[in-house]
Amino acid sequence: MSERLPDELRPEKFSSLPELIDYFCSEHADLPAFSCFGHTLNYREINDLSDRFASYLINKTTLQAGDRIAIQLPNLLQFPVVVYGALRAGLVVVNTNPLYTAREMTHQFKDSGVKAIVILSSFCQKLQQIIDETEIETVIITQLGDLQKPLKRLFLNFAAKNIRRIVPSFNLPGSINFQTAIRSAAPWLEPPKIGSKDDIALLMYTGGTTGVPKGAMLSHNNLIANMMQLRARCLLVIEDEVETILAPLPLYHSYAFLLHCLTMPYAGNHNILVTNPRDIDGLVKLLKKSLISGFVGINTLYLALLEHKHFGDISFSSMKFSGAGGMAMSSSVAKEWQRRTGCEVIEGYGLTECSPVVSVNIPGRVRAGTVGPVVPETETKVVGDDGVEVAAGERGELWVRGPQVMLGYWKNEQATAETITDDGWFKTGDYVEISDDNYISIVDRKKDMILVSGFNVFPNEIEDWVNQHPAVLESAAIGVPNEKTGESVKLFVVARDKTLTIDEIRTHCKQGLTAYKIPREISLVSDLPKSAIGKIMRRELR
Repeated sequence: MSERLPDELRPEKFSSLPELIDYFCSEHADLPAFSCFGHTLNYREINDLSDRFASYLINKTTLQAGDRIAIQLPNLLQFPVVVYGALRAGLVVVNTNPLYTAREMTHQFKDSGVKAIVILSSFCQKLQQIIDETEIETVIITQLGDLQKPLKRLFLNFAAKNIRRIVPSFNLPGSINFQTAIRSAAPWLEPPKIGSKDDIALLMYTGGTTGVPKGAMLSHNNLIANMMQLRARCLLVIEDEVETILAPLPLYHSYAFLLHCLTMPYAGNHNILVTNPRDIDGLVKLLKKSLISGFVGINTLYLALLEHKHFGDISFSSMKFSGAGGMAMSSSVAKEWQRRTGCEVIEGYGLTECSPVVSVNIPGRVRAGTVGPVVPETETKVVGDDGVEVAAGERGELWVRGPQVMLGYWKNEQATAETITDDGWFKTGDYVEISDDNYISIVDRKKDMILVSGFNVFPNEIEDWVNQHPAVLESAAIGVPNEKTGESVKLFVVARDKTLTIDEIRTHCKQGLTAYKIPREISLVSDLPKSAIGKIMRRELR
């Protein structure tokens, strides 16, 4: 067991996330909370808006405590308002990647049984295609500029639809405008069965260590505990109530959610939301005009910034920390970043199933090539393929036990039993080495998951879609090293019809897979290596 959390960081201080939200919105009422597109809301305004949204959900919809609500939004001011309001209404939040195709949305919405969704208008056409296959009854639509000042709101919404043309036409009868929902005048009354302690607060979809995406059930206590565990490290470098933290990672991602929706608000710090981090020109402009205390990104983001022609124009005089996670940080990129900014990269490690933080390097004692020691009140052990714990310094699978470990996988007892032992150990699926002084080095992934720019990509899902093409006999997907994205997908295809072309396969992939899952390399082959029982051996392909 690592060190114990000090008394002031005990998660028992709060019985639920709504109680935590009430605390930090009241404690930091007049401080800036979230900014986006140049407009800032303070914690009092966030509190009022989320209260109104909770009131609408309780009084104007058929939703009951424990029902699931999907949130399909990029980083906008609406995101924290919707999350806090939904939790206050006793609902279970299901974070959804806005980049999902209609097919991917269908799986997640059907599996989780969501009854409501808050969605950006840009994604509504995809929802229209699949909504009849789901249990969704309440659709709340927001536009890009909602929660901005009136003139800015009109401009952003007009530009999105008529100039940038990123809002395809759609028809969702009975849908509700987000602006209507937050004008609710009815008093907010805490529902009698609001979630607490070990009730589910959040369903975060991940492939776990195997298979297609599954819903990791994160309880109120999981998230509060992990917030306090992360805070124990943050306090070594980040002060309360004075910092401005950039948020380029999407809030629907587990780490960004924990950091920007819980940890930084609890500290009373200011979060600047980046709606499109792929717009590096826009991000550089934002960094040039903002005094940033720090941010957490992934290797690809650091590399893109370093290569930008105006990177040298950015002042890093106020920068206190640079965090990294989600994918391995290149040592060359980390060194160049520190050389040019004077700020070392603090790399950490986590999994959605662990809320997500497991380990973080200690500021001032960062060891390059490692993900640091575990956060407080977390146990680890390294286990060999035979299920026996190995000696210190030897390689094996990392097992984790602590208050941040999920309740299990949603409606999947078999996958839960395969992943969490009876005495609470979570099998991460990652091979590691742990030094004598407890610094963890990630060696390799045990399973075949591919990590593209911090996103989990699962070969089974790609192969299942590719194999639906009538001219494909079988296929296999593997991860190959990629300097910019860490890994990219390489696909091997055995054609049923010899006239099949690589362009046809790529077109088919684009119709059913999110962009980062689409193979960068495709090879047509005559056969695939297989075991004695006919199982395709991806290891041979590597």
